[in-house]
Amino acid sequence: MGKVKNIILFFLRIIAFAEMSIFVNIYYNLQIYFMKLRAMAGFFIAASILVSCKNEIKDQTTTTIENSDFTTEAEQFADIKILRYQIPGFDKLTLKEKELVYYLTQASTAGRDIIWDQNYKHNLKIRAALENILQNYSGDKESKDYKEFIVYLKRVWFSNGIHHHYSNDKIKPGFDLAYFSQLLADTKTNLDSEVVNILFNDVDSKKVNLDEKKGLVEGSAVNFYGDGISAADVDAFYAAKKPIDIHRPVSYGLNSKLVRNAAGKLEEKVYKSGGMYGAAIDKMIFWLEKAQGVAENQKQGNAIELLIKYYKSGDLKTWDDYNIAWVAATDSNIDYNHGFIEVYNDPLGYRGSFEGVVQIKDFDMSAKMQKVSENAQWFEDNSPLMTEHKKKNVVGVTYNTVIVAGEAGDSSPSTPIGVNLPNADWIRAEHGSKSISLGNIIDAYNHVGGGDKLREFAHDQQEVDLQEKYGEQADKLHTTLHEVVGHASGQINKGIGTTKETLKSYASTLEEGRADLVGLYYLYNPKIQELGLVEDWKKTGMAAYDGYIRNGMMTQLVRLEKGANIEEAHMRNRQWVSAWVFEQGKKENVIEKIVRDGKTYFNITNYEKLHDLFGKLLRETQRIKSEGDYKAAQALVENYGVKVDQKLHAEVLDRNKKFNSAAYSGFINPLLVPEMDADGKIKDIKVTQPKSFTEQMLYYSKNFGFLPMDN
Repeated sequence: MGKVKNIILFFLRIIAFAEMSIFVNIYYNLQIYFMKLRAMAGFFIAASILVSCKNEIKDQTTTTIENSDFTTEAEQFADIKILRYQIPGFDKLTLKEKELVYYLTQASTAGRDIIWDQNYKHNLKIRAALENILQNYSGDKESKDYKEFIVYLKRVWFSNGIHHHYSNDKIKPGFDLAYFSQLLADTKTNLDSEVVNILFNDVDSKKVNLDEKKGLVEGSAVNFYGDGISAADVDAFYAAKKPIDIHRPVSYGLNSKLVRNAAGKLEEKVYKSGGMYGAAIDKMIFWLEKAQGVAENQKQGNAIELLIKYYKSGDLKTWDDYNIAWVAATDSNIDYNHGFIEVYNDPLGYRGSFEGVVQIKDFDMSAKMQKVSENAQWFEDNSPLMTEHKKKNVVGVTYNTVIVAGEAGDSSPSTPIGVNLPNADWIRAEHGSKSISLGNIIDAYNHVGGGDKLREFAHDQQEVDLQEKYGEQADKLHTTLHEVVGHASGQINKGIGTTKETLKSYASTLEEGRADLVGLYYLYNPKIQELGLVEDWKKTGMAAYDGYIRNGMMTQLVRLEKGANIEEAHMRNRQWVSAWVFEQGKKENVIEKIVRDGKTYFNITNYEKLHDLFGKLLRETQRIKSEGDYKAAQALVENYGVKVDQKLHAEVLDRNKKFNSAAYSGFINPLLVPEMDADGKIKDIKVTQPKSFTEQMLYYSKNFGFLPMDN
């Protein structure tokens, strides 16, 4: 291997100014080739289902746009707008910090294929087939059918699979089976006929099904459970796992797929080196080891070391140890989220989807918002929660506004704007949590905003004026309060299980609604002005309340197809919060529903009473969580958060037609490119902007396609 290394290093020196990330990957591939020969053999067998498999994809030279040509909006198709974001301040980082950002970003992108496979078992082979058609089709590219094919491919890219990233419905192609079959034949792309038919039929129509009548597991296409496994099977399997420490339970199921073995017994296929997704995880480990070598301090290095240990072992106790160490590592300019984290894609709330976010601290904004975390105990003490549900000692809440440097997995192309981790309640209670607001992502969204839609759905000019002057500030502060105070507040009663055990499929939407309510309750409070967060707490709160009710009752419905009900957890929580306070306030007309010239509006007549209603609902929502009251959770969500007023929905869709604005937005990630010196060492790292969404997706598939087609 020493000779191979010398050859590769010599080769790297020759191409010092070329795009180096590709060659670093090649170098690593040669290092592990002999160790992974057996795994690679399996890969090529699986990949042979395609005549033109991944290693035959044509070279995709990455072109970039100049800074002077930078625009936030890149393109729009279907219900999606593709944006760009910049990384302000990156050039001011030290070389060591730049290297850390680069290695962490590579580690995140290395796991890209994992989320595709988690989302659906056939996604990787479908993606390979679609991309092969794109790169090899020489027929009529101006036809309506081919243009629809391009839109379909981009929608699949955006959703990391064939199911819509938000509604969870299978994406319907705008072309028919006969045309697609012809594309396959013309490009000599071989895709199993059963899989081809799935694109056009009703099989696996819902990625995440939350309708218990259809079976939470049986009705979901997400690739977390093997065939023939029911929700009852899953519950029984984990009920039999007795925690060693009932007060500090490990997150059973977080990093595995549950299947039946040859003997018919349930067992977990664990995500780890040498296990499921091992080929991609080994790449992640490689880059994380490099990141550990340039860690900013000992605490950060220790946390990364534990993350590596977790990926090597798959041990969930190590995952908890890592999260405790990660929460304690607060004295760094660079941070990251990395792992199988959020459980929204599992209808039962056990299994984490892979994600990676790399971020740089925004020092100015973080200093301003630090006041919120410093006063976390005040917010807890003065909340409307029952005394027994309040935390006596809110510990370790850190909050930063950050500059995103790269995203992958479940966080890309569609991204959150705020994050609060870790998710384990006991770690948050004993060791604290980290909350971040993705500042440059929020700024990018704001750069493409418009006022015409606001004027269409706002009740009057006062509502418009409040939104235009205070709305952006209100949104940012609500995100802060949601993440920092909301998720950190409250406690579960002793002897009550975790929310995924007690509230089951309603756990995610109840938690997001609870955090929203904490933010809403304090947005209309003089304390936020006392802390220097706003200039006028009352008008900021009024703008926040107007916007929340307008969105929860009406404007978010533009994201649904006509006739649909609400499935996504966040959409559900915004509706059940809004609909509940609307109904509860009817006697005193707190929120009035007005129909004017055939158009519906919701007008808040009494902000003080609405504030009290938010507090009342927060108290009840925390009670449900603290006591594990499944029936109350079910009643709240099903009665207020699922069903859609179809007449109002049709009206909203009709009113929205005049706006050339997509319902969803996501991002092209900047590409970090190392520059090498004559000795093959990194001398600088430059931020470049890929020219197009298509270019980035093909670049990722070519350079980060580490998994076999079937896993």
